[in-house]
Amino acid sequence: MTRAVVVGGGPNGLAAAALLATSGLKVTLLEAADEVGGGTRSREAILPGLLHDHCSAIHPMAVTSPALASLDLGRYGLRWRLPDVDCVHPLDDGTAGVLVRSVDRTAELLGTDGARWKTLLGPSVARWDELSRDVMGPLLAIPSHPLLLARFGLPTLLPATVLARSFRTEQARALWAGVAAHSFRPLTAPLSSAIGLGILTAGHAAGWAVAEGGSRSIARALEKALLDHGGVVATGVRVTSARQLPPADVTLFDLDPGQVAAILSDRLPARTRRAYTRFRRGAGAYKIDLAVEGGVPWTNGYARRAGTVHLGGTMAEVVRAAREVHAGRVPERPFVLVGQQYLADPSRSVGDVHPVWAYAHVPHGYDGDLTHAVLAQLERFAPGTRERIVGLETTTPAQFADANPNFAGGDILTGAKTIPQLVLGARPALDPYSTGAPGVFLCSAATPPGPGAHGMCGAGAAASALRHLGITPRWYGAPAT
Repeated sequence: MTRAVVVGGGPNGLAAAALLATSGLKVTLLEAADEVGGGTRSREAILPGLLHDHCSAIHPMAVTSPALASLDLGRYGLRWRLPDVDCVHPLDDGTAGVLVRSVDRTAELLGTDGARWKTLLGPSVARWDELSRDVMGPLLAIPSHPLLLARFGLPTLLPATVLARSFRTEQARALWAGVAAHSFRPLTAPLSSAIGLGILTAGHAAGWAVAEGGSRSIARALEKALLDHGGVVATGVRVTSARQLPPADVTLFDLDPGQVAAILSDRLPARTRRAYTRFRRGAGAYKIDLAVEGGVPWTNGYARRAGTVHLGGTMAEVVRAAREVHAGRVPERPFVLVGQQYLADPSRSVGDVHPVWAYAHVPHGYDGDLTHAVLAQLERFAPGTRERIVGLETTTPAQFADANPNFAGGDILTGAKTIPQLVLGARPALDPYSTGAPGVFLCSAATPPGPGAHGMCGAGAAASALRHLGITPRWYGAPAT
C-alpha cells in the first residue's frame, strides 16, 4: 500500500492527511503536542467549563471550504454557529460600522455608502460557490472561472487605503480598514486589500461562524475523518531530524519553512533551502482571555450582538497602528480584535460569566506587557468592562511560539503576507506546495491560500502529492497546479 507521512497536526496537516486517506493511502500523522489542532485548539483557561479558543476562533473562510466540505465533517460532529451580527467597528461617538451576513442589510446599515458596498462585494458574493475554488487555491494556477476571478481580483491589488476612498463615511471606512488589518501588514502597501476582500466575500456568503464546542471541534472532526479512513495519529512526537521520519512514498510538512529546512537540511535542493531559511516572518499577536460577568457593556448596541468587534477607532488610527507595528513599535492605542464566540455558542459560558477573546497586533517577538493597553481599548468603547472581569489570562508572542513553533515571534499567520509570499508562498515555483525534493511537500499556512482553519493549504499539498504518485485527486474543489 502507498504510504504517506504528515508532520504537524494543525488544520492543514489534518486536512491533508484525511484527504490522502480518503484517496486510499496509508497515512501516519505525527504531532509534537499532546493533542492535534495547532491553532484550532480550545481549553478551559480561567474557570471550569468556561471555554476559550487558543488562536483561530472565527471562521468565515472555513464554512465554505471545499476541503472541509469534501470530508463531510458534519458526520464527525462539526456544527457551525452564527452570531446575530458578524462584525462591528465602533467609533468614539457611539456609532459603528456594522457587518451582517446579508450584503443588502449591511448596505442599509452603511447608509450613503451602501450602494458602494454592494457594488464592491455583491457580484462576487453571489457567485462565491464558483469563485471559492480559485480564490482558495494557488494564485498561479489556471483559474476555472477567469473572468469572475479577474472581477474579484483587480480590487485586491490595491492598497487598502486606496480602496477606502470608495467610501465617504467614517463608519464604512473604519469597518473596511479593520477587516483589511487582518493581514498584519501596512494598509498602504499594494495587495493589502486581498485578505480583507477574501474575508468579506466569504463571510457574506456564509457568515462569520464559530465551531460549536470551540475551534477544537474542527480539529477533532478532521482527526475522526482521518481515523475513519484508516489513518494513524501519533501525538507527543516532535520531529527534528529526517532520520526520525518513517519510510513513506510522500511526506508532507505542516510546519513553517524554517523548521522544514532544519529537519531536511541538504535533502532539500539548495535553492529551496535558501528560500526556506530566508522566509520572512510577520508581526505578532498579544492575546488576553477574559472571564466577564454579564458580558462586555459596549456603548454601541450592535456590538453587544456581534461575534467579532474591532477596536481601532477611525480608519486613520487603524492605518497608523499598522504602520507603527510594521516599524517595530508598539502603538499607544493598539488595534485589538475581540471575539465573543459565546453569543453564537452559549455552551462556552458558565452561567452569566462569558469567555471573551481579545488580541492586539504587536511587533514580531514583542516581549513587553500590553495588558493595560488592550484593556484601555475595551474601556474606551465599553466603559465599565474592568469592573466585570472576574478572571484574566495573557498569551504573549513567546507563549504562542512555545505552544506552536509555527507561530514564532507570535506570528500567528505563519509568515509575513508580503506580495511574494502571499502570491508564491515560501519559494518561487509553479507548484507552491512542492519542496523540490521528490515526494516531499509543504502544507502549512506558509502556502496558498494562507492562514485560517479552512484546510485548503493541506488540500493543495495533498493534491500535489497525489499527482506526484500518478493519482488524480477526486475530491470536490481539488486545487489545480
